[in-house]
Amino acid sequence: MDPDDFEARMRALEYFHDLRVLPGAWPVLRLDGRSFSRLTETQFDKPFDPRFHELMCRTTETLAGELGALYGYTESDEISLLFPRTADLFDRSVEKLVSISASIAGATFSLGLGAPAHFDCRIWMGAQRAQVADYFGWRQADAARCALNGWAYWTLRKAGRSVGQATAALDGQSVAFKNELLFQHGINFNDVPAWQKRGAGVYWETFEKQGFNPKLGQAVTAVRRRLKVDRQLALGEEYKRFVLGFLSGSPADDD
Repeated sequence: MDPDDFEARMRALEYFHDLRVLPGAWPVLRLDGRSFSRLTETQFDKPFDPRFHELMCRTTETLAGELGALYGYTESDEISLLFPRTADLFDRSVEKLVSISASIAGATFSLGLGAPAHFDCRIWMGAQRAQVADYFGWRQADAARCALNGWAYWTLRKAGRSVGQATAALDGQSVAFKNELLFQHGINFNDVPAWQKRGAGVYWETFEKQGFNPKLGQAVTAVRRRLKVDRQLALGEEYKRFVLGFLSGSPADDD
């Protein structure tokens, strides 16, 4: 058997190896923790544990720094990373983008936690600026919904309800009902920390760093770049405009 022919036949069966992110689209990688409901129940307080949030923010920072994302967003056990429409990371290979990002996330979170944790990843693509803004608005709306549901559910659980009883009590109930339930237990949902209801953003900022030039014998100021974690994100249309700001340097499109 000819070795080159054999290798060619084997590689031909890697059907998805040539799958690429569409040219001209803004890629967003969305990572989710695998089996994190079970993980968080054994490792963290409910409904929201600041330690878990810090690990998610740290993981988002690592991903954004390693992969060069324009913007990172995290809520609950989810991370979204926005890249330039012209990004050629891993030659836009879908296989490599999802596998390497999930690997980085799992390694970062596991090292911080001191226990194994795994992530999966999918790719979302936006052809227009408005679609990108809508995507992040959608994920922020999901954060608000999950936060209210989580607070209501765990308030009932801590009040002595079983899993089935708490689930049944909230099934089909309105936002107003859940807010009132919390209020009756001494919790004003408006006072819940913003990062629980809105998620947190991770993006690059510039700053001045003081130094010393030994050749000139004088102090100098250099402009550097670092990642910032923003736990006070805007809401609604204002948040969408904020996201659009990360696309301002991109070529015009049809929207």
